[in-house]
Formats: sequence, structure tokens, C-alpha cells
Amino acid sequence: MLSHHIVSAYDDELKSLTLRIAAMGGHAERMVDLALSALIHADLALARKVIADDAILDEAQREIDTQTISMITRRQPLADDLREIVGAIRISADLERVGDLGKNIAKRAFVVGHSLDRMSAIRGLEALVDLALTQLKDVLDVYASRSVERLVAVRDRDEQIDAIYTSLFRELLTYMMEDPRNITPCTHLLFCAKNIERIGDHATNIAETIYYIVTGEQLPLNRPKEDRSHVVTVEPHSPA
Repeated sequence: MLSHHIVSAYDDELKSLTLRIAAMGGHAERMVDLALSALIHADLALARKVIADDAILDEAQREIDTQTISMITRRQPLADDLREIVGAIRISADLERVGDLGKNIAKRAFVVGHSLDRMSAIRGLEALVDLALTQLKDVLDVYASRSVERLVAVRDRDEQIDAIYTSLFRELLTYMMEDPRNITPCTHLLFCAKNIERIGDHATNIAETIYYIVTGEQLPLNRPKEDRSHVVTVEPHSPA
């Protein structure tokens, strides 16, 4: 009977860990979504809220670290359970970084203000966020369902994020070449775009961690990477 109670309590701890990760993921998604809205609409009150909400993710990660260390010490897990616990530590770290990236986007609302109104590049930024957040939501859904057969396709979608980022990078450089007044807002948008591209990378990291948790194996190493911004150049316009 005592053994049954111990196993039941252990299962409850593992379920609690899964729920904490899910809550962190939902909070990180909302932060990024609201951060972009604050940036586009120059909503400084919303930007302040996003910045303040990052503390919630930081605290959640600390709580998961404390819980997992306690579980390892008390339960001395092996094999599947050990992968589950260590995987939760890695995933919470990725989600905490997603929150940091969202906070960084929100901070730029204070500098950029309403200077984005005339820029079509905003649509590209919105498309990039939609794709990155879809990627993050999908991997968190897999974490809940353990349907790892979906993970390869989810991870490979990171290639689309990189392609949009590279295109947006080129477009923003063009804006800066055309009008020096665009340099400040475009520079901040470049940082925002890079932050969003990094969110896609963190989603991919989570996908790889989940695959290892469930199967005990690593995903193939041929991870797609199509960020070509390092080779993008824009020719200056010749004077009329």
C-alpha cells in the first residue's frame, strides 16, 4: 500500500511539472503577441504590461528548477522519468528566453512610437510572429499529447521562419537606403525581427527536447537553417 502511495505521489509530481510547462508556454505566447501589438500601435501601457509580465515567467522557471531538483534528489529517477525531468528543465529555459525576447520587442515601442505607420514591413513582421507562435504552440501541443510523429514536420517549418526573416531583413535595408528618416525605426524593427526568428529557434529546441523525452533518441542532425541575412546586400540608389 505504501509503495502504491509513493508511485501515485510521484505521478502527481510529474503531472504537475507538465502543467507548469504548459502554463509557461501559454504565458510566453501571450507576451510575444501582446508585445507586437504594443509595438505596432505604440501602446505604451501595453508595452509596460508585457515588460512587467516577464517576471512571471522568470519565477515560473525558478519554481520548475526547484521542483525538478527536489524530484531528482528524492526520487532518484532513471531512464524515461529522468529524461522527463531533465527535459522539463530544458524546455522551461527555452520558454523563459521566449519571454525575454517578447519583453525586448515591447521595450522598442517606447523608441519607435508612431513612425511605423507608413511601413509595409509591419505586415512582414506580423507574418513572422504568426508563424513563430504557431510553431511554438504546435510543439507545446506535442508536449501535451506526446505525438512525436508530428515533430519532424514542426521542426522543419523553422525553414519558413528563416526565409521570411531574410526577406524582411532585405526589405528593411531597402527602406533605410531610400530615406535616412527610416534608419531609427528600421533598425529597431531589425532587432524585433531577429528576436522573432530566435523564438522559432527556441521552438525548434523544444521540439528536439520533446522527441528525446519520448523516444530516448535524438532527432536527425540535418536541421534546416535558411537564415541568409548575412549575405544580403542592397545597392544604393543612383542620384536622379
